[in-house]
Amino acid sequence: MPSMLPQLHHDFVERVRTEVSRDHRLTALLAGGSYIHGGFDPYSDLDFVVVVDAAHYPDVMATRRQFAERMDGLLSAFGGEHVGEPRLLICLYGPPLIHVDLKFVVADDLDRLIERPAVLFARAGSDIEARLDSAAIHWPDRSPEWFEQRAWVWLHYGAAKLGRGELFEAIGMLAFIRDQVLGPMLHRRAGRPQRGVRRMEAVDMQASDLLRRTVAAHEASAIRAALAASAALYLDLRNDEPPAEVTRQMPEVLLRYLDGTAETPL
Repeated sequence: MPSMLPQLHHDFVERVRTEVSRDHRLTALLAGGSYIHGGFDPYSDLDFVVVVDAAHYPDVMATRRQFAERMDGLLSAFGGEHVGEPRLLICLYGPPLIHVDLKFVVADDLDRLIERPAVLFARAGSDIEARLDSAAIHWPDRSPEWFEQRAWVWLHYGAAKLGRGELFEAIGMLAFIRDQVLGPMLHRRAGRPQRGVRRMEAVDMQASDLLRRTVAAHEASAIRAALAASAALYLDLRNDEPPAEVTRQMPEVLLRYLDGTAETPL
């Protein structure tokens, strides 16, 4: 367990470990996220992977909220279908408030992972450690082509929202582009995994300065400038690892379109 784990998180880890060990349907408890990457603080989430005996998996999935309720203080819980992860139960406990993710898997799911989790509990005779040692671990970094195929479409979408006068929508699109394109590419430039804009303020002040130019107030002129800055930053970052084929007529067509939004009554 990380030596600097806040007391709230330390106590919650022990509660989950106890409940997993008591449930014969469950084989192991693993932890990922900040628990293994470091940078844990009082605001961190807890990311658990609960390994379930395959014979009991349907039953556990049907009763996973009841399992979550065994840790006192459950305020809210819902599934991760909205992020394409139906095995996930997203929970809020408190007070004091703490966000906890519980992902329920079977042992075979551990053969391919995005990170090597820490083992908090493993039932005697299980091969969890051996499985993790032999797992294919690969962070899902995006290719230059992935960014190029999407960046201009999303930038145009934001500009169209601006032109229509949907300023909140345009601001939301700027945040989406930072998270999906610019942040990952800035992490790529620094040789880090492409984790959106996670901890950018703490790990890379120069990158943070660049991203600040893409943040807009609820004003048309500010949004227009932020979209133009986003396009310019994307082009700069694209030079690090150019895609095999670039989108024709960009950024010129986009910038002309963006200029045209200044003439649209809002």
